[in-house]
Amino acid sequence: MNKELMEALDILEKEKEISKETLFEAIENSLITACKNHFGKADNVKVEIDRETCDFLCYAEKEVVEEVEDDCTQISLEDALKISKRAQLGDIVHVEIKSKEFGRIATQNAKNVILQKIREEERSVIYNQYYEKEKDVITGIVQRYVGRNISINLGKADGIINESEQVKGEIFKPTERIKVYILEVKNTPKGPRILVSRTHPELVKRLFEAEVTEIKDGTVEIKSIAREAGSRTKMAVWSNNPNVDAVGACVGINGTRVNAIVEELRGEKIDIINWDENPGNLIQNALSPAKIVAVFADPDEKTAKVVVPDYQLSLAIGKEGQNARLAARLTGYKIDIKSETQAKDAPGFRYEDYMDEYDEYGEDYEAGGYEEEAFEETDEAGINEPEETEAEEIEAAETVETETEEIEEIEEIEAEEPSEAEPAYADDEEEAAEE
Repeated sequence: MNKELMEALDILEKEKEISKETLFEAIENSLITACKNHFGKADNVKVEIDRETCDFLCYAEKEVVEEVEDDCTQISLEDALKISKRAQLGDIVHVEIKSKEFGRIATQNAKNVILQKIREEERSVIYNQYYEKEKDVITGIVQRYVGRNISINLGKADGIINESEQVKGEIFKPTERIKVYILEVKNTPKGPRILVSRTHPELVKRLFEAEVTEIKDGTVEIKSIAREAGSRTKMAVWSNNPNVDAVGACVGINGTRVNAIVEELRGEKIDIINWDENPGNLIQNALSPAKIVAVFADPDEKTAKVVVPDYQLSLAIGKEGQNARLAARLTGYKIDIKSETQAKDAPGFRYEDYMDEYDEYGEDYEAGGYEEEAFEETDEAGINEPEETEAEEIEAAETVETETEEIEEIEEIEAEEPSEAEPAYADDEEEAAEE
């Protein structure tokens, strides 16, 4: 039993995760290569290794002939009888080759073959390991900045965050632990090349899957997600269990679940809304926190016209159009937002269509309708205005007639007084002129 070889194979299998069978094949190939370097060719060389004891046997298959023309493939009958007493002309005899007889160069080549095979298998193992984690989130350690890219230690391999996959404003320090999304794993001659991202929307989705148990077990489902990395994310969720609140499950008690993800994303805001199969309701939820008057959605054209109150227009559009842009990505609809004032004059918007929906009292309350109902309610309550009696009407009429006669007399007196006073004023003026 070759204990040293067995121990070496066990260590390689644990550390490099390379199977023993692969290592046995590498040793066999290395011995065949050594024989080829030593004898010039190794077409008839065979190697057998016992998988349990690690004992190996290297031999050459030679034909028994009377006259030897090629020492590598032929053997004389006399020499063949020394190996096997039953040997005859034309038989194939196994001639053992001792590895100790190999020269230094042949031994070095055999060693290089084994090392090369180990490296290839190690790269293959690492590639397969990270290829399985593609489209998933992994924790890495920041190593250094390589130009504008960032090198991340992912354990057995290094990942690269390209400039386009970095969040603007995020600055990492060496040895800092961050979570990244594995975009792609490429197999190259120098080993696997792993591209990771901090801006991909799936990063937020995977973080919620890891943080929220209901999403992991399938009770709550993330239907759609739209993200502007570093600023805001909108996510629509749906609950397969009517007793489970999808939004509440994602937020957690006192916001613990969503706050943990916000902290990992360095303060990025996250809006969580309820998914709805009705496009109108979904668009209304997606435009939150803005209040919506009406939504006209066209599922065939994937367009929607939205009417909001005048004071809610800027909130619905958002800073630099962010709220409307994210809502459009989330729902897959092209959204046109108008205020009530704009909708009255804009072609394609019919004000009467959404006023009926917006008016919570219905069509009965037209202009003056509120007063009519007020009178009806007053009558029902028994609070009516007192009716005038006939005596009161007669008395009022006589009072009006008396007042009318007095006014006429006063007007006649005022009309007569100026004519009588005019001569007096004339005499005064003549006397003043004579003096």
